[in-house]
Amino acid sequence: MGQPFRRRDHAEAGALSLGYIIVFPAFLLAIMTIIQVSFWYLARQTALAAARQGADAARTQDARPGAGPTAALSFAESAGSGYLLQPSASDLGSTAQTIQIQVTGQVVSFIPGVSWTVSQVVQAPVEQFTTP
Repeated sequence: MGQPFRRRDHAEAGALSLGYIIVFPAFLLAIMTIIQVSFWYLARQTALAAARQGADAARTQDARPGAGPTAALSFAESAGSGYLLQPSASDLGSTAQTIQIQVTGQVVSFIPGVSWTVSQVVQAPVEQFTTP
């Protein structure tokens, strides 16, 4: 008819549960690491896009003073509101021929008390129109 019921060896009792106890925390740590790296990447890309936005605003021929950092900060606050915290922008290092915009902010962290900072810099030449 069928095979008779076989009793498991007592030496293996609980081995599957012990395997889950070891594997599950490692799996959770891997998932948390992937999420944290994703937050860092999104914050970094947002800071770069904000710096580009600021450089584009500041490099035009009739740009008002402070237009670059203002545009960069506005972009960072609207686009990165969930993962780029406390953004700041500056145009230190700019010259009459080159605009330099730096955007800095904090990355959202899963680990309490730990913070990561991202900073991106974009340089662009100032537009100058000449006659041919």
